Amino acid sequence: MAEAAPAEAISQELRYRRVLLKLSGESLMGGRPYGVDPEVTRSIASQIAEAQALGVAIAVVVGGGNIFRGLAAAARGMDRATGDYMGMLATVMNGLALQDALEQLDCPTRVMSAIAMNEICEPYIRRRAVRHLEKGRVIIMVAGTGNPYFTTDTAATLRAVEIHAEVILKATRVDGVYDADPEIHPDATRYTQIGYTDLLANRLGALDATAVSLAMDNEMPIVVFDMTRTGNILRAVRGESIGTLIAGEVTR
Repeated sequence: MAEAAPAEAISQELRYRRVLLKLSGESLMGGRPYGVDPEVTRSIASQIAEAQALGVAIAVVVGGGNIFRGLAAAARGMDRATGDYMGMLATVMNGLALQDALEQLDCPTRVMSAIAMNEICEPYIRRRAVRHLEKGRVIIMVAGTGNPYFTTDTAATLRAVEIHAEVILKATRVDGVYDADPEIHPDATRYTQIGYTDLLANRLGALDATAVSLAMDNEMPIVVFDMTRTGNILRAVRGESIGTLIAGEVTR
């Protein structure tokens, strides 16, 4: 596969041409209690490769909750900073697994880490990341922001702003943002669109407050959608109405 998609191959149906995809570590588990399910990882990789082949520049930020979660460790008595650094290392393992799945599909990929580990991935440098995107490579950004006390949601929003992404696609196990937990309240209502301030005021928990505030300050839209439905990444980049758009006025 050529590293740069020719301009004529870019579909006119695309709504977004440069996106940041936020994947939770749990999305790689499948039905397992922890770790990485190779079949699920390949399925996610195939969806990313499909969108990339249409000319979409894709950056991915991946979490590490399927392996280690610093906040949970801190609740059990571990130093929070130590736990967060361990969680950052977990994201590196997930990033390498996703890179391997993408490269098996002949999709050119680079893993970029906020913590230097030159033997296995590149350091995150904003200009280099943008250049990789311009050359048609998928970039997987790991180790969060490189600092404890910041979630991967915040890292995703920061990186999206830095690389001038048009939207953050937050892949989850539910089909959007609800006014209550749909697993506990079957009559919960899903928003098709909600404003940043309403999301914060109602404490709906789709993203952490720091990430939402950063997105609001930079007018970065966020689409929260169901990752378990095959083809949703492509639907999202085409601008189809899936999940919940976090951006402006509230619409039910």
